[in-house]
Amino acid sequence: MKLKKIAIMTDSNSGITQKEAAGLGISVLPMPFMINDTTYFEDINLTQEHFYEFLENDAVVSTSQPSPDSLIHMFHKLLAEYDEVVHIPMSSGLSGSCQTACMLAQEPEFAGKVFVVNNQRISVTQTQSVLDAMELAKKGYDGAQIKKILEEDKFNSSIYIMLDTLFYLKKGGRITPAAAALGTLLKLKPVLQIQGEKLDAFAKARTKSAGKSMMLQAIRNDIENRFGGFDDGAKERVMLHIAYTKDKKEAELWKQEVMEAFPGFRLMMAPLSLSVACHIGPGALALACTQDLVVR
Repeated sequence: MKLKKIAIMTDSNSGITQKEAAGLGISVLPMPFMINDTTYFEDINLTQEHFYEFLENDAVVSTSQPSPDSLIHMFHKLLAEYDEVVHIPMSSGLSGSCQTACMLAQEPEFAGKVFVVNNQRISVTQTQSVLDAMELAKKGYDGAQIKKILEEDKFNSSIYIMLDTLFYLKKGGRITPAAAALGTLLKLKPVLQIQGEKLDAFAKARTKSAGKSMMLQAIRNDIENRFGGFDDGAKERVMLHIAYTKDKKEAELWKQEVMEAFPGFRLMMAPLSLSVACHIGPGALALACTQDLVVR
């Protein structure tokens, strides 16, 4: 039986650039942003540098979701060349774009050909799902099987993010002005977490180094209690990921600290996607882990 040709697509919330996507042989749907009443598309006419310039100049920045037309266009384009499409959008708990894609995939022209994975990932953990999907497609799994495997694996990841400022959470209405003022006065560095559905408060640190220690300990706890412990196979089973907003130099220093705390573990580093950066601002550092896919 001839193997199906499977196209893998995702959105730019994964942090995968158009250039990287071309190298991987996948497709990335750019996320739209409204900035001072003009629509921009991530990594098309909006670079990371350009975005932070807007943000720091107090521009009115809001996230949007890809239009149904842009999804339909990409589905058609890929189905002209492939038998099936596996689309891995950002977590359904953080945006409505997953729901839109799921609805479109049920339309008669796409049913049974387009498979939308709702595995509640974003940024570096979403990238890992894309790489896993590529590997599964190479091994001969079809779209329905890849969707099922990735969705069964959805909770095998964690992201912890330490913010440098409360300004953007306040601006986005995610915390009250009073809480932001108190946090700024006390120089608090909030640590947030993404596990599954949404962005939640995790801890409050008084200093940057305390926040880093909290993230390192949180990942240690996850490896110990959720991902099989620190046995001989841990370094093969768990992948660590570092992410950051704007400040790559700071992220490189953070990477060294993580490598010292987890010697011998595999580690990837990438900027956080702009849709997350929009809510938390520049200067954030993140540490994430994913467990290697186990196909049952």
